[in-house]
Parts: sequence; structure tokens; C-alpha cells
Amino acid sequence: MTRDLPPVPPLLVLHLVILAWAFTAILGKLISLPSLDMVVWRTGLATAGFIVIAFFTRAPLRLGKRGAGILFGLGAIIGLHWVLFFLSARLATASVSLAAMPTMLIWCSLIEPFVNGTRRWSRVELLVGLVIIGAVWMIYAVELKHWLGFTVGILSALVASVYAVINKQIVARYHFATLCTWQLGGACVAAWVLLPFVSGTVFPAMPGARDLGWLLLFAFGCTVLPYAAFVYVMRRMSVFTVNVVYNLEPLYGMALAALIFGAKEQMTPGFYAGAAIIIASVLAVPWLQRREG
Repeated sequence: MTRDLPPVPPLLVLHLVILAWAFTAILGKLISLPSLDMVVWRTGLATAGFIVIAFFTRAPLRLGKRGAGILFGLGAIIGLHWVLFFLSARLATASVSLAAMPTMLIWCSLIEPFVNGTRRWSRVELLVGLVIIGAVWMIYAVELKHWLGFTVGILSALVASVYAVINKQIVARYHFATLCTWQLGGACVAAWVLLPFVSGTVFPAMPGARDLGWLLLFAFGCTVLPYAAFVYVMRRMSVFTVNVVYNLEPLYGMALAALIFGAKEQMTPGFYAGAAIIIASVLAVPWLQRREG
């Protein structure tokens, strides 16, 4: 007689998902392929993975022209975000690229009212945004040698914010496997189209055995499985809790970077102070909004 395994606690699953996503910055440094080629391989392999999931879950992959065009276009936007994110890590460090990502709060707060006419600018988010801007300038002041990588990271956060705000309006309309298949397919095609203009080649560079192993981990361990697990979490936990834990991603990423890369990832105390202010500000937003409400 067999016994059913106990269900995995959703909070544990959520932390594992965030840990996997934080590890992508590390993989962006470990893989030797150019950033654009790396995104082509990651999204291509992940798209294949979600097609398999769609088959087993019977999720529809055929969409109308309008729906397919929207999802494909959003995929192109998130693909651009990934290219810029990994380029930021290459130009600076994984910690620098991760420190730039919480600035998404500022961008989302500014962009969303234009996309969603029913939402107004939040006083809490704008106030926290001013604090984050001060922390950003603090990082520029103490890490001037990484200014280009940090700037590209902030641009990456801006692109991700555009994706997040628009995607929020349509995410509930589709099965997650349908959504991810089309969006990752769009990201793959967009990155591939850019290849001739960026690297002068038609096909992405072939990975060696070591890079292929990292890419498989990247595509399935840090993309397909976490996204599927995230759906499991969203159905069992409050949005408030999910948002709070999600904002721990930079902390996990910086800890992993320091553990794996050692001295190469060591930054000045001023950088860590600025990053701490940014992360603490973002973590404080949900509680401040509850108090304001």
C-alpha cells in the first residue's frame, strides 16, 4: 500500500522559485556565450519545454492573430530585458545588475497609470521612488567604474516594467503554458533577429559542453520549472505575500554571487548601503500601502 507524499508548503516553493530566478544572474556570468546568443538559446530551449507542458496539460497553443501578436510582442520586450540584464552583469558584476532591478518599482509606478486608466499614482510608491533615486545616485557616486553596467541594468528594469505593466492586463486570459510558449517564442525570435545587427552572424554561437550544461539548467531549472511552480504558488498564497518574497531576489542573488565568485563580486561598503536602501524601500512598500489604505 502506497502513501501519498505530503504537499510541498507553498511558501517553501516560492522561496525556491525566487532563488532559481536569482541564480540567472550568476548563470549570465558563468556562460561564456555573448549575451544575445545566450538569450536565443535560453528562450528557444524553454519554449520547447513549455510546448511539452502544454501538450500534457492540454493547454491550447492555437491563438487568433491578435492574441498571438500581443503575446509574441510582449515576448520580444521581455527578451530585450534579458539581453540588457545579462549585458549589465557582463559590463559590471552580477551584484550590480541585481541592485538595479528593484528600480522597477519607480518605473511601474510611473508607467501603469498611463496603461491602466483606473489607477492613479500612489503617494507611497512615489515617495519610496524618491528614496530609491537617492540610493541610486549613492551607488553611482561610490561605484563610478561600474556606471555603464549599472545604467544598462536600470534600462533593463525599465524594459521589464513595460512588460510587467502590459502583461498584468492579459495574464489571466491564458493558460500559463500557452502564455509562456508564445512569449518565450517571441523573445527567441526577437533576439535571433537582432543577431546579424549585433554580432554579424545569422545563427547563434554553438555552446561547448560546459556552456550547454549551464544553458540546460538556465532553460529548465531557472525558467520552465520556476514558472510552473510560480503558478502553483499564486493559486495558494496571497498576492501580498508573494510580492514581499519576490522582492528578496536581489538579496538571494548577491549572496549567491559572493559565494560563487568570491572577491570578484566584492563591492564597496557604499554600494551595499545603497543596495540595502533600495531593497528595504521596496520591501516596505506593501506594508506602507496597507497602512495608507
